[in-house]
Amino acid sequence: MNFLLFATTYTLVMTAFGVYISRRWFWQARPGRKTRAAVILGVVAMMWLPIISIILRRYDAGGFGVTALAWTGYLGAGYLSFLFTILLLRDAGLIMVTLRKRLRRSKSAAPTAGAGLDESRRRFLAYGMNGGVTTAAMLLTGYGLAAARDVPDVKVVDIPFKNLPTQLEGFRIVQITDIHVSPTVKRPYVAGIVSKVNQLDADIVALTGDLVDGSVRRLSGDVEPLAGARSRHGNFFVTGNHEYYSGAPAWMRKVQSLGFTVLHNSHRLIVHNGRKILLGGVTDYKAGQFYPSHRSDPHTALQGAPPADLKILLAHQPKNIFAAAKAGFDLQISGHTHGGQFFPWNFMIHFFQPYVAGLHQHENTQIYISRGTGYWGPPVRLGSPSEITLLRLVSG
Repeated sequence: MNFLLFATTYTLVMTAFGVYISRRWFWQARPGRKTRAAVILGVVAMMWLPIISIILRRYDAGGFGVTALAWTGYLGAGYLSFLFTILLLRDAGLIMVTLRKRLRRSKSAAPTAGAGLDESRRRFLAYGMNGGVTTAAMLLTGYGLAAARDVPDVKVVDIPFKNLPTQLEGFRIVQITDIHVSPTVKRPYVAGIVSKVNQLDADIVALTGDLVDGSVRRLSGDVEPLAGARSRHGNFFVTGNHEYYSGAPAWMRKVQSLGFTVLHNSHRLIVHNGRKILLGGVTDYKAGQFYPSHRSDPHTALQGAPPADLKILLAHQPKNIFAAAKAGFDLQISGHTHGGQFFPWNFMIHFFQPYVAGLHQHENTQIYISRGTGYWGPPVRLGSPSEITLLRLVSG
């Protein structure tokens, strides 16, 4: 029943989406009903392809067909998102121009410039604008695809702490997050990430969730390069929401077999140059909806913890910051948001998360949110580049 409700609602929303595109894509070109109907059906079908590929992967389907379905659907969804956004911006511009012309006419009876355009010239301008919209959406999709498929650059971020012991000055945390290994993100991409990580002389490596989109059986080989990640004090992992869509207990065991310590509402004490860092980690913010025993709890992560010079929490979602601050953590390291991933969603994401990207102060706790090391859904990045993050603890 829940899926039926979702399917009906999603289809109705996508139909409205398709109606708008079919009416505004051919501005003043007057296409026939069959053309418009074909566009509407094409939009609805294209937007269903990613959903179908997700459903198939939830039932552990794989192979070339699922991969082709995912690539086609996600690229199509990315293109349609850009097309829809450009059409909205164009229509907003046309509305402003129309209002300006009407205002001028109300002030003067003289004809405005361009009022005498003949029908052939109007149609030429309309076809030119429609072609420009189509081309712009294609170029943005292509650029975003190239940006998403590149192994990300390293982003260096200094985290200042008052009264930081000199022995912890320059402590290096390498964060990778939201890789989303899937039919479109495979082993070579993961190997490229690990190669860059191993050049950073990490004291610890923190993998903050959403490693995968699929089962251990289908993706085990693609994540194997993570076993080669090197750090001085160890590699650590916390679950993200997508692990819970993909079989979290099995993935926790798999990641542990790759040499990562899985922090399940728990902590480890790291001794560095004689000083102590308490590293806590919690399950995903909504993990309790899947397994009640997995409910995310920063306070539980501190149970039995010894005194330490600094307390750091790994938590997939920024929303954990409220409980983390109450528990007394000095720093939370998160991902999940992708920074919105691509325009215009990099602006919309601010409505859903307290913090979206970068370093912020929340009460007495700092929080750093990575824009993600991979991507989810459309293989597109625009306005929010992916990152491998080198966090350095400094006095300040």
